[in-house]
Amino acid sequence: MKTLMLALRNVQRNRRRSLITLLIAIVGTAAVTIGGGFALYTYDSLREQAARDSGHVIVAAPGYFDHDEDRPMQYGLADVESLRRRLLLDDRVRAVLPKVQISGLISNGDKSAVVIGTGVDPASEFHVKGPFLKVLEGQVLTPHPERGAPPEVLLGADLARSMGAHVGTSLTLMATTTEGTLNAIDVVVQGVVSQGVPDIDKRLVLIGVPTAQALLLTDRISTLAVHLRRTDDTEAYAADLRRSGGAMALQTWQDQAFFYEAVRALYNRIFGLLGAIIVLIVGFAVFNTIAMSVVERTREVGTLRALGALPGQIIRDFALEGLLIGAAGAALGLLLCSMSSLGLALLGVQMPPAPGRSVGYPLHINLDAGLFLWTALLVVGLSVLAAWFASRKAAARPIVEALAHV
Repeated sequence: MKTLMLALRNVQRNRRRSLITLLIAIVGTAAVTIGGGFALYTYDSLREQAARDSGHVIVAAPGYFDHDEDRPMQYGLADVESLRRRLLLDDRVRAVLPKVQISGLISNGDKSAVVIGTGVDPASEFHVKGPFLKVLEGQVLTPHPERGAPPEVLLGADLARSMGAHVGTSLTLMATTTEGTLNAIDVVVQGVVSQGVPDIDKRLVLIGVPTAQALLLTDRISTLAVHLRRTDDTEAYAADLRRSGGAMALQTWQDQAFFYEAVRALYNRIFGLLGAIIVLIVGFAVFNTIAMSVVERTREVGTLRALGALPGQIIRDFALEGLLIGAAGAALGLLLCSMSSLGLALLGVQMPPAPGRSVGYPLHINLDAGLFLWTALLVVGLSVLAAWFASRKAAARPIVEALAHV
């Protein structure tokens, strides 16, 4: 304890130099944790978005993921309801959503456009997946439409603009059936939506599963999207489902999350490089402070050696000074990061849209205990290492030479 108090007094000898070094350690710690917290928030958001959009586990017929279809529904799932009920027996499953993929044309009578559509279950799709679409006009598909009512359709914002369509506009949707013939069905625009990606909004069409099956002349569906209660259960659930057997093919959300993997790899490189630069700056700042202190206290070191102090004891004292500076800087830096995270949450700061998207997203910082611990240990360890490196030469200096130092 006495040694620690002595180290504290030595740090306070030159308050200005110690304060500057402390500020560098604070800013460095805060910068690393803020950058890392933002990266972790981005990873979590992209992971949940990818899992929400595709489903945690996607179930299809054998060959669906490995081969291109020569005709619609060549690899479609049959006997869907029994399979859906079996999947729902697992307590980890929140919902099982059917999907019917269609491609074809949509026309207003004067103009036609190529579309990539999806047949969904209106009763559960928008409830389970949450606000994955931004409704610009109208509303989402009616869960239980009235008997005899015309089929409803949701259009992407750019597609609706191209077709001059608004809520209530009648359009004709055309696609190739399972028999290879062309079929058409009249639909009414229920809403205009956006996913935030212009390329998707130019082709986006959402209709009910019954409408999609009637258009394709089939009772099959393309896939079943299994939504779990916890994303962390994905791998275990998929492994259990594979072991259960059955004529089905599986993919997890990670198998389809190409954007997530690309962004994660990019952010790892960016924040890794920035973190390394910041850590080096903190290390050099502490080294400079301790080195200046060592030069100023050379005669003191010589006196301590003359009184019987060992070189290891001298190095230990300087290392404790580095420890105090690093620990104080890390603690205050983590506090600054926490306050910044709270401030950003209260202010509602928005990030600009990512490349390829038209909608921004809120700026948040994840306060991760693991990130805080490793950053604090890194800053403290680097401070101790810098102090050791700066003091070892002075501690090994001959006593007479140290006492004669001016």
